[in-house]
Amino acid sequence: MVDAKMLNKITSAPGFIAALDQSGGSTPGALRLYGVSETDYNGDDEMYRLIHAMRVRIMKAPAFSGDKVIGAILFERTMDGDVDGQAVPTFLWEKRGVVPFLKIDKGLLDEQNGVQLMKPMPDLDALLIRGREKGIFGTKMRSVIAHADKAGIAAVVKQQFEVARQIIGQGLVPIVEPEVSIKSPTKAEAEAILRDEIAAELDKLPSGEKVMLKLTIPTVDDFYAPLVAHNAVVRVVALSGGYSTIDACDKLSRNHGMIASFSRALAEQLRVSMSDAEFNTSIAKTIEQIYAASVNKVGAIAAE
Repeated sequence: MVDAKMLNKITSAPGFIAALDQSGGSTPGALRLYGVSETDYNGDDEMYRLIHAMRVRIMKAPAFSGDKVIGAILFERTMDGDVDGQAVPTFLWEKRGVVPFLKIDKGLLDEQNGVQLMKPMPDLDALLIRGREKGIFGTKMRSVIAHADKAGIAAVVKQQFEVARQIIGQGLVPIVEPEVSIKSPTKAEAEAILRDEIAAELDKLPSGEKVMLKLTIPTVDDFYAPLVAHNAVVRVVALSGGYSTIDACDKLSRNHGMIASFSRALAEQLRVSMSDAEFNTSIAKTIEQIYAASVNKVGAIAAE
């Protein structure tokens, strides 16, 4: 059963969703951006310890609260970790008022028909049950679209919604994330195909079943407005997709009804060498900037 208080917050509260879900493949890059090189750690265990410490620092920052950050997407190891002895999902909701989500996909298959489908998830039901028991509200799963191939995009959306129905069946709210690469030479054309495919799948959902959508900020402003307005959609969130914080916020501010779910753009200015005061000041500025773009205040605060 979906938590009613969490659902209300995600549905109606102003703010954005923080993506703290870098997994094995993307963790080294996230640490490099933070000022930690591969020579600073030995092996995966040490790498994950360092990324968890970074995430805890973010979650404990005074500005990281439900006033502006309404949700946070967690890597499985982060869900299983703690903040000062308290389970991360519990800390986020009870101490910060931030709704916890879980990244569930296991990575991507090789590109075929211009897209990368998700790898199989044979143990998904067990993970969903464990996440629900830990206080997780919803999930996120990512596919990638590189080219405007209709068959490929249809396969991505079909797979996403098949898994979404499984997630709904376990009492969680799925975030469907068919990412269109910002480097795609046919980005606008891919977005047109994607919008139609998603709309068709949304129309098939039984009454009362709902999903969230996480989409690349579109080439044409407000292009996803019909999806934002769809009765089966809780919220449409935007991924930064490699855009800088300034560019991502500028583009997002022109898309009404979409809110941010940024990863790189959230942590772009943070460094391991910062004092706590410097770190907290920096992330507060970024949170304010992303919040402004998410509530569609045109001319979001620029990073200095």
